[in-house]
Amino acid sequence: MPKNNKKQTTYAFIDSQNLNLGVREAGWELDFKRFKTYLKEKHQVQKAYLFIGHIAGQESLYKFLEKSGYNLIFKPTLKFKKDKKSIVKGNVDAELVLHTMIQWKNFDKAIIISGDGDFHCLIEYLSNKHKLASIMVPNHRYSSLLRKFAKRIIQISLLKKKLEIDKKKREAFPKDETFR
Repeated sequence: MPKNNKKQTTYAFIDSQNLNLGVREAGWELDFKRFKTYLKEKHQVQKAYLFIGHIAGQESLYKFLEKSGYNLIFKPTLKFKKDKKSIVKGNVDAELVLHTMIQWKNFDKAIIISGDGDFHCLIEYLSNKHKLASIMVPNHRYSSLLRKFAKRIIQISLLKKKLEIDKKKREAFPKDETFR
């Protein structure tokens, strides 16, 4: 606990694409509302920043995520064709690193939610400054660059029973191509 018995402030920084695709690769669908509740109750997260590519027409998804308690940080997306398929790309890595550093003075601990090795330097910096609470990875497949932090890694796929969308109550998460 920080000095002066002050309550520790923990923020989560979430790579939404990595999280969503990684969980789906494990064969299930994350209930983002339940996930936010889990972060608050289990890890005392006061703010959760969700980094997401912005696609026109997906406003209902964005409203749902904001209503669920996420602070959305949008990345403009690029659309292009590859092998006659339409691809939407919105890499959020730079935004996640930048906003973590912008918020630096406002949190005591950070949780990075991604299995992407591109965040290795950020995670190492947070760890060296004693500000890394944990790294949450979607499943067992994550960058080998993160293995040196194995003691701080939490596999979200092991929480499937708690965090999976109840398919009978499908309203929990609007359909959206951003997460495909």
